[in-house]
Amino acid sequence: MTETAGPAGTIILAQAEHATPAETHAGTEAHGGGHGGGGAFPPFDSSTFAGQILWLAIFFGLLYLLMSKVAIPRVANIVEGRAERIAGDLAEARRLRAESKAAGEAYEKALADARSKAQTIASETRERVSKEADDNRKRTEAELNAKLEAAAAQIGATKAQALSNVRVIAVDAASAIVERLAGASAPAAEIERAVDASLAR
Repeated sequence: MTETAGPAGTIILAQAEHATPAETHAGTEAHGGGHGGGGAFPPFDSSTFAGQILWLAIFFGLLYLLMSKVAIPRVANIVEGRAERIAGDLAEARRLRAESKAAGEAYEKALADARSKAQTIASETRERVSKEADDNRKRTEAELNAKLEAAAAQIGATKAQALSNVRVIAVDAASAIVERLAGASAPAAEIERAVDASLAR
């Protein structure tokens, strides 16, 4: 520490260097007590109310200007944008709902028309197939009847031809037998009458 000139300064400096910590703390408290160390808390001090109110008004005005010019417009823009977006989304949802409803109704109508058309086609096909089956049956029956008649006629002709051949063979055989047994040939007319009588039985 720097020494001051004069005996008084030397004495004070010497006392300060040799003072105990307790004495120093006590002196500090005594010195502070002389400057109002036991006064009120500054914000509650009535002597500073005017300055506090002035600064409160200044900061409140600045905060109000900041909020009204910057924060509130931004918030308003955000809210307005969200409201417009929500309104647009709702309108789009209503439009899509109307389109889906119209598509569903069109699908139901198309399905009903398809079912009706399918039933009509099935009925027409069933009638056509039945008619074709009847026509085929009638045509087949006619063909079979014609074939049966032709077969009957052919059988009759074959039978008649076979009978005529049998008569000729019988007449020849009878003539040969009579000639062999009697030793002389019999009249052809008598042999034919006898063969016809035998075939008639």
